[in-house]
Amino acid sequence: MDTKNDPLLGAVGGVLIWTAPDHFDKMLIFYRDILSLPLRGERTGFANFAWGNFKLTLGVHTKVSGVNHDPLRIMVNFLVTDIQGSYEKLRDRNVFFTRKPEEESWGGWVTTFADPDGNTLQLLQLPD
Repeated sequence: MDTKNDPLLGAVGGVLIWTAPDHFDKMLIFYRDILSLPLRGERTGFANFAWGNFKLTLGVHTKVSGVNHDPLRIMVNFLVTDIQGSYEKLRDRNVFFTRKPEEESWGGWVTTFADPDGNTLQLLQLPD
């Protein structure tokens, strides 16, 4: 059996972002209302967003407190087709960007911002 071309893992099905109990409401408002992600389900201390085959989940974890002290460790990239338009809409919703939309050497565009816990997020527009 040739396992060389048989990947061990399939596609990423989702991302889970843990937050402190006293940060959950702020995080929920940010992802649901500011980013307008489609809410799939919600219960106390837990919210799940889903579009296509991808899921992003927010959850309360008792061992998490405060903001992320190492926000560059992991970045979540959201694909967009109009990075400038998405950037302007989010900026109008008071999202603070640490990097304005810029074209990368490989032809795509990137802009960077953070959620209320300080986790790094990016909008990514792939080249045509």
